[in-house]
Amino acid sequence: MSDFASDAEGLGARPSSSIRGCAILLPGSPRLPNNPFGKDIANFELYRALLLHSGLEELCFLTPVPLEADALRQSLIGAQNSPTKTTSTGFFNTGAVERCGVLFRGKADLADLAWQRGQTRGERAYSLVGLIHTIAPPAIRQYIGQCAIAPVEPWDALICTSPVVRDNLVQMFEAWNDYLGARLGGSVKPPRAPMLPVVPLGVDYQKFAAAGDDRLVRAELRQRLRVPDDEALILWVGRLDPFEKTFPQAMFQAIEEAGRRVNQRVHFAMVGWFPDPKAGPRLYEEAARLHAPSVAVHMLDGNNRKLVEAIWSAADVFLSLVDNIQETFGITLLEAMASGLPVVASDWDGYRATVEHGLQGFLIPTLGGPPGLGYAMSLHHVFGVESYQRYVGALAQCTAVNVARAAEALAALIGQPELRRKMGQAGRKRVQSTFDWPIVVGKLTGLFDELAEIRRRSAGFGSPSARVRKRDPLKDDPFLSFAAFATEPLADAIVLRARACAGATPASLFQGAALNRFGAQWRANLQETESVYALLRQEGELAVGQILSRFPISRRAPLQASLLWLCKLGLLDWDVRGSGRPKRQASATVS
Repeated sequence: MSDFASDAEGLGARPSSSIRGCAILLPGSPRLPNNPFGKDIANFELYRALLLHSGLEELCFLTPVPLEADALRQSLIGAQNSPTKTTSTGFFNTGAVERCGVLFRGKADLADLAWQRGQTRGERAYSLVGLIHTIAPPAIRQYIGQCAIAPVEPWDALICTSPVVRDNLVQMFEAWNDYLGARLGGSVKPPRAPMLPVVPLGVDYQKFAAAGDDRLVRAELRQRLRVPDDEALILWVGRLDPFEKTFPQAMFQAIEEAGRRVNQRVHFAMVGWFPDPKAGPRLYEEAARLHAPSVAVHMLDGNNRKLVEAIWSAADVFLSLVDNIQETFGITLLEAMASGLPVVASDWDGYRATVEHGLQGFLIPTLGGPPGLGYAMSLHHVFGVESYQRYVGALAQCTAVNVARAAEALAALIGQPELRRKMGQAGRKRVQSTFDWPIVVGKLTGLFDELAEIRRRSAGFGSPSARVRKRDPLKDDPFLSFAAFATEPLADAIVLRARACAGATPASLFQGAALNRFGAQWRANLQETESVYALLRQEGELAVGQILSRFPISRRAPLQASLLWLCKLGLLDWDVRGSGRPKRQASATVS
């Protein structure tokens, strides 16, 4: 069952009561920079899609320095035609915003805009709409939470790109409002200030479908990469950042195991850019040598736009085993599906709302940390002891993606070209019906009109409720706040077992790659970790609670982190409990 509607609702004639335009707060150039982040690409493509597909009378860009409207238009859509007029004005021209009816911001910070609106034009002058790209950084949760005390109204919205993001923010606002009510001796109307609609990001379906079908480009690029026709090319596209994107060990291990299962040499193309161009390549190459010695790994430049466009046709399977709370949607999955590639992805947050397990690909179970384990990690970041990158990187070290399931899924796709074709076709149909930009923009303009109607008819927010919340709900334990991201959290009843890993041990993997040593301060020491692994090899399998009971209570948290680390590196496997996800397990006999 999909979390997103698969229809073109909102694409027909717009009602006479609809808004006439959209004002966009643009703090810098609309052009994509080198080394772009996902939010940069998403915002650029969204503004472009609004020009091409919204049917609005006007798109008005608010900029801090003067920019010519024609230059803005050219940078977004080139010579393409659009009935929507492009205008530009100063950053604080709220009169132009009132003319349009809605002010859109490509981030989730609405509080200052709400205060500005109240002081200049009045709360009912226009609607505010923000777009959430991530909810992991405490600073972002802080400014989202400010919506509860700023003059944000029911006719304002923060767009959530997945149901998990929406549900997470509903819980956060409920807890935050409970605290405010108890603290101030009043009541705050829960749970939503502002509206939290779910609208996914989109892609240009025709562009990626054409790229995926270019057989000449496929042949040329595979020849350049020395990938024979009878060998599979697995693809990753995205930032090559273990700390904010994904630690690559599980992907390396899964491809290595899949190659052994099908008795075939496999290629893995990682297309992206390194935030640290000096250390990054070395870390990835070292991990690849350790975890995927028989895999031909190709590190390719993600700033080469022609190469990125070509790589979709050359690949056979798209792989994205994300383990990081920074990720909330995953637009590369849509690009891969539109290109006709089957997907193997972690069962994670917005990924599970994009890929239907067993239809367009496979969702691989994930194991997250239990509530309580991450609070000290978050405090180190909140108080400036650790950077955000090291904070979310440490959390990712306690998030495991099931290596055995990923290897099974990859082997099924590598060994069955017909299964690849069937899932690739299903992915294209899903993108075309649900995530193509005309569909998504239709939902956006429908939202804008709905907010305008609420603005005309609503009385605004009332008084808050009063329940007590002792912890800051904006900066709580991340394994509690993001519990729904993983398939399930580590719990005492989960059964663990040692896997045969060609002689690998915790010590050999720890010493073999710097990435495997990252975050060690949160885990049990190597001697304790080795003893846990030896215990499981001796006993065959044990529940987590049985393992922890053999150690002092003071060692429980670091041992939990070590168990997750052992699972993450594929030394341990675990039983997936009846969570209802994934609905079907990866199998070489999927029909």
